Amino acid sequence: MTQGFRTEKDSLGDVQVPASALYGAQTQRAVQNFPISGLRPYPAFVWAMAVIKRAAAEVNCDLGLLEARAAKAIMAAADEVIAGKHAEHFVVDPFQAGAGTSHNMNLNEVLANRANQILGFTLDDAKKPVNPNDHVNMAQSTNDTIPTAIRLGALWRVNDLLAAIDGLADALAQKAIEFDDVVKSGRTHLQDAVPVTMGQEFGAYALAVQNDRERVATSAARLRRIGIGGTATGSGLNAHTEYHPRMVTTLSRLLGQDLRSSGNLFESMQNMADAADFSSAIRTLCVTLTRIANDFRLLASGPATGFDELRLPAVQPGSSIMPGKINPVLAEMLNMACFHVQGCDHTVTLAAQAGQLELNVMMPIIAHNLFEMMHVMIGAINAFTSKCVVGLSANREKASGWLAKNAILVTALNREIGYANGAAVAKESMATGKTIKEVVIEKGLLSPERIDELLDVHAMTKGGIMGFGAGGG
Repeated sequence: MTQGFRTEKDSLGDVQVPASALYGAQTQRAVQNFPISGLRPYPAFVWAMAVIKRAAAEVNCDLGLLEARAAKAIMAAADEVIAGKHAEHFVVDPFQAGAGTSHNMNLNEVLANRANQILGFTLDDAKKPVNPNDHVNMAQSTNDTIPTAIRLGALWRVNDLLAAIDGLADALAQKAIEFDDVVKSGRTHLQDAVPVTMGQEFGAYALAVQNDRERVATSAARLRRIGIGGTATGSGLNAHTEYHPRMVTTLSRLLGQDLRSSGNLFESMQNMADAADFSSAIRTLCVTLTRIANDFRLLASGPATGFDELRLPAVQPGSSIMPGKINPVLAEMLNMACFHVQGCDHTVTLAAQAGQLELNVMMPIIAHNLFEMMHVMIGAINAFTSKCVVGLSANREKASGWLAKNAILVTALNREIGYANGAAVAKESMATGKTIKEVVIEKGLLSPERIDELLDVHAMTKGGIMGFGAGGG
């Protein structure tokens, strides 16, 4: 072993590998071939592959195909990686060889070398008994481990994502209760509309987020269909006939997940639709969150020259030149996070449709973007909830003031004065600055008492026909 390096071999020949690296020749070639982004694989991707390798060692040992001593060492090495150890040895750029062979071999080599260390061998020992291909990768292929790892890695973090969504929905629902008494001008087309309560606005936000949570959970359930055991093309060549069902059972036990067979191992490596479906559910969540963040920014605009109906927590100064300026930074952050995640989803969609014949070779970028989406969404939603939504307050005076100037309140009079008269009243009110009540009285259309009854803004927010029976009809 030369100073600082050791010599490893693969089918192409000798490769110089850093002396202390747990990976081997094929990983080193990938490092040299793909100096693309400087990014490392997401922990979810490493974790998921390690779980698969651990389960495979156990199953192959039980089937009498892998010697117990080697199997136990591989399982022990995999348990260390599952626990987060040796992270510095997973070094392959996400932009790598198609299908994920380099990532698969990175795991195989690290686990083999670590297993050999556990058995008492040094990294440069020519007699190391555990081989990355023959033992760690037994009964496997990149083509069935990578799609399985995408599913398991997403499931590993899905509870964190769902918890973040639940936290936001709960916070919005709490604000809906808190703001229930704030009657304000509704707005459609960004123009004045009939009254709503701020509680109604926030109740709608909360339900929209809850609906998106349901979409994410439903699509995640389909990720439990796994095709491990298909090996190279789906036929299961070089895997025991009991390997697939045993792997489903073993992985379910190890992960505490109700995993099941995909039912067709050829489909499992050809088709990335389940990953694309899960990605699209997150994208839809982003569409909702972008809309809510945009509303927050608009409702908090000003304060002197904007709506100023909603007050966002002041978490940092908003300008390097304008003293006292406070910006809606958490809403802006959420917008940016959602734009980024929607871009990731587009990559997943393009990659999912790029499969050909027996394999989708774009799986590494599907994995990276899917895990990126989850990671960014979890952080962004949690920050938006805790640092923005929880601390929101309503500017009741400003909401009431804008509503008092809203000529569209005349809508409540439609039944008694008609649409045409109502349009004329609204036009005059906006032109003269007079209130709806003043114009209606001047025109002799209704008595002051009847106008007051019909222009009950609280009652308007509850629907029905104003002045028609109890509760507005």
